[in-house]
Amino acid sequence: MKKIQMVDLKGQYEKIKETVNNSIQEVLDTNTYINGPQVSTLQKNLEQYLDVKHVIPCANGTDALQIAMMGLDLKPGDEVITADFTFAATVEVIALLQLTPVLVDVEIDSFNISIDAIKKAITPKTKAIVPVHLFGQAANMEAIMALAKEHNLYVIEDNAQAIGANYTFADGSKKKVGTMGHVASTSFFPSKNLGCYGDGGAIFTNDDKLAHQLRGIVNHGMYVRYHHDVVGVNSRLDSIQAAVLNAKLPNLDTYNTERRAAANKYNIALSGHKNIVVPSFDLNGDDHVFHQYTLRIIDADRDALMQHLQSKEIPCAIYYPIPLHSQKAYLDSRYKEEDFPVTNQLVKEVISLPMHTELDDDQIKFITDSVLEFFN
Repeated sequence: MKKIQMVDLKGQYEKIKETVNNSIQEVLDTNTYINGPQVSTLQKNLEQYLDVKHVIPCANGTDALQIAMMGLDLKPGDEVITADFTFAATVEVIALLQLTPVLVDVEIDSFNISIDAIKKAITPKTKAIVPVHLFGQAANMEAIMALAKEHNLYVIEDNAQAIGANYTFADGSKKKVGTMGHVASTSFFPSKNLGCYGDGGAIFTNDDKLAHQLRGIVNHGMYVRYHHDVVGVNSRLDSIQAAVLNAKLPNLDTYNTERRAAANKYNIALSGHKNIVVPSFDLNGDDHVFHQYTLRIIDADRDALMQHLQSKEIPCAIYYPIPLHSQKAYLDSRYKEEDFPVTNQLVKEVISLPMHTELDDDQIKFITDSVLEFFN
């Protein structure tokens, strides 16, 4: 059995090596390292794939989220509601822009932002909601968009972990996550479902005016060289990373299907154990693309399980060990522990197992046998 990786980027690369290398070589041959033709090609390819009017590539996923907020012209002190159980970048950019983060609890089954918690958090100062499609599963966008419409709020989708997933509306229609809010961000960090070989990100929107604003912001506020029309930043996706993404994008649906298949094998092996709660998803559906495969460990020592797996050279991780409302940088007297019962529970229970496109049956069996061995 080959060595188990948390994310096997080398194995994935070997299957598309010639395509990736040729794509990178085009950049080296043309010497167009910034805003080269590969970047505009990626923009068009993503617009077509997502069925969204505008894709604005940028330097990384955190920049994408920050620039999306800058484009909406939010003002210092405006309140922005987002999930307490997620990576810090989501709240980080809110604070950097001198907006007021409002952290709320999540749902126990999906780990995504709680609709009831959003409703309770809305005030006259609320200007935006940032749902995070956590671990690759679509948040409840229909309910979120209805709330936003009722209260005249922006919706900024944090799609760093779920590119390629679909959201199914009550009427059966579907849309790609990242295309339903007013604007969305994504990350192309190497370990993402669609990852480049460095940092990269993009912003999505169907709003023509907003797209124009965003294109200026990512490039020092310029639309014409040396004419600075808006306050901007330096956040451009380089051509080599765009070349890698152009090579990988045609495989994204296959990658996501492979991840769902691996998740299903995990579920079959681990379902029904009294101490294990497996992710719930429809194998034939497409609302979950499993950026992470995350278990909840009930009435047992999660940290001891982690040590047990590591002793067998099985990588695993805890996403996330500390709620954002408890992080030193984001402490706020407004937050009460009783407002975060689910998040406070999840940080003690969750553990993520290896999840990537190269997992084989022998590896999955060894991983699941090792998990069950711990409890038995």
